[in-house]
Amino acid sequence: MRPLQPLVESSVANLSKVVAAHCHAIKAGVVGDVYTANNIMNGYKNCGRLDVALKLFDEMPERDTASWNTMIAGYVNSREFFNACDFFKHMKINGVGVDGYTFGSILKGVAANGGIFFGQQVHSDVVKWGYGENVYSGSALVDMYAKCGRVEDADRVFQYMPERNSVSWNALIAGYAEIGDHESCFQLLKWMDNEGVGLQDGTFVPLLTLLDDSEYYELTMQIHAKVLKLGLWIQNTVLNAMITSYSGCGSLKDARRVFSSASGYRDLVTWNSMLAAYLQHDRGELAFKLFWEMELLGLDSDLYTYTSIISACSGDAEQAQGRSLHALVIKRGLEKVTAVSNSLSAMYLKSNNRGMEDAIKVFDCTEIKDSVSWNSILTGLSQKGFSENSLKTFQNMLYHNLEIDHYTLSAALRSCSDLATLQLGKQIHVFTIKSGFEKNDYVTSALIFMYSKSGSLGDAWKSFTESPGDSSITWNSIMFAYAQHGQGKVALDLFFQMIKKNVKLDHISLVAVLTACSHIGLVEEGKKFLKSMESAYGIPPRMEHYACAIDLLGRAGRIEEAKELVKEMPFQPDAMVWKTLLGACRKCGDIEMATEVASHLLELEPEEHCTYVLLSDMYGHFEKWDEIATVKKLMRERRVKKVPGWSWMEINNEVHSFNAEDHSHRQCQEMYQLLRELTNKIKLEEKSLDLDINIEYFGNVPYYCPKDTHIHLSVGL
Repeated sequence: MRPLQPLVESSVANLSKVVAAHCHAIKAGVVGDVYTANNIMNGYKNCGRLDVALKLFDEMPERDTASWNTMIAGYVNSREFFNACDFFKHMKINGVGVDGYTFGSILKGVAANGGIFFGQQVHSDVVKWGYGENVYSGSALVDMYAKCGRVEDADRVFQYMPERNSVSWNALIAGYAEIGDHESCFQLLKWMDNEGVGLQDGTFVPLLTLLDDSEYYELTMQIHAKVLKLGLWIQNTVLNAMITSYSGCGSLKDARRVFSSASGYRDLVTWNSMLAAYLQHDRGELAFKLFWEMELLGLDSDLYTYTSIISACSGDAEQAQGRSLHALVIKRGLEKVTAVSNSLSAMYLKSNNRGMEDAIKVFDCTEIKDSVSWNSILTGLSQKGFSENSLKTFQNMLYHNLEIDHYTLSAALRSCSDLATLQLGKQIHVFTIKSGFEKNDYVTSALIFMYSKSGSLGDAWKSFTESPGDSSITWNSIMFAYAQHGQGKVALDLFFQMIKKNVKLDHISLVAVLTACSHIGLVEEGKKFLKSMESAYGIPPRMEHYACAIDLLGRAGRIEEAKELVKEMPFQPDAMVWKTLLGACRKCGDIEMATEVASHLLELEPEEHCTYVLLSDMYGHFEKWDEIATVKKLMRERRVKKVPGWSWMEINNEVHSFNAEDHSHRQCQEMYQLLRELTNKIKLEEKSLDLDINIEYFGNVPYYCPKDTHIHLSVGL
């Protein structure tokens, strides 16, 4: 009977050899031997053929604990947890003795499925059967409680274990890492090292996931040194976590060094980790280079690879590469995979308005649409100015009882902002409260934006004060709200409160500060903020910060300084910067510089109508008729049409839309007459205004207003 053992054990990963061993056992008449049958059954299990293993199990005349353990472990590893539980229950009913391996397998299934109630029942069985002090059962209990989010219970089990192995230590460290408890994790590491427990890859990987900020850079280096000393640097899991950690700490150079040193030990996750590091640091060109290197090496990229590299195609400049990736996805037969389709749709949405059509085509061709699919198209419609379509999509989602999350609600509220539909925005606000998303940072941000754009600064402030207030997302939104309402000093005061309350700043926070400075003319203060961003706040200036600073200088009429700032930028200016400088040129009447700036814009965005219109208006102001004719000819050749701007106003639950010199409204004559009267009244009143700034509070809402200013206008439609 025993001669078949080496054959079965050596063939556990090869189905044909397991089948051959099974045939030999039948021919030799030893298939009924429990030991032999268990080995063959284990081989089928390891080859993923649980159906055959089950058939053999049912045919066995006798079974022992190992037989049942094999089937339980097989179902757990195949993520068929309910079948594993069923076997475990029948094992107890049939009076089969359980052991530490039984509990280890079933608790592993509980940990993977989060069934804490069943896990507690198994815990009582562990105690009842006398395995409370068994190291395997104890380690599995620690792992189960930790992965179910019950770290305190995991720690309690750990403390009562008479014997601990590296598995139990690593499980507890991973549990504390999951809840972000740095102190407990590193304290456990210290105790583990002091007790001489062997440190493994499973020890360091969860620790490295915590080190994702520049303040942990030195600690990451110390962990790296420990890993090198123990010879664990060739372990894929440690390598991959090290790359991610260095990237999170802001050191792309070190992440690249780890990746380069791993030649010969890399797996697909290693490549994906480096790809993610490049994208995290906005190094799209290096990400593409790495991806094509993967293709040349013939690596089998996975869904994460494709979705990551597609996300790098974030602008018009990368559209050609994006379309090439789309073709590659179709060639590989992945175009109908939901995650890949979502990435393609998002890629097209980031491009110009023409990309909207491509995004909708991808969305329509996606067979299985998840919440990401719907949210992507909903957000894209909102961001591209198709707010009415966005709200119709939101209505469709509600009608079909699709999952509504904070991304959905944020996009819908943004669309309400663009359409100035305050009443609809309030209805969605009520729906948000009913859905339990009112405390979500993104939803709160959208509410602040919606109320601010609708002129209800008091409601915007109320939404902010009702939020937890521990995230930069909501603080940034309220700063923008006050800045765009001309209340720049309030916005700056909020910024300093944010610092005082230790709310973590991000690059958007500094955009809000520079915007506030721009709107109230604090030129020197704005310049100081730009220069001290990195040294004072640890945030290096980005393109949008320079655009804000250029706007600040342009509003102040300091066009030459704005031009010099563009030259001093550490990177090539994008369309946003050139548009801001063009607006400054228009304000200052610098037609020569405007022509130069416009040439850059027409090269970057030949289809954008705003540049042509703005340049044509400036030429008209200076009576340069030949130049106007040239611009219009160029528009015709490139088939660029002027898109009229629209405004929306909601009165008595009815939305009214207008564009320049519009006469389509049924009350247009009364409105134009009223506008003329208002203009005359403003001209008369402005002479008597005292513009000293005074701060007042309206219902706890800070608001700067002109001192002793009283204008009473009775206006109605």
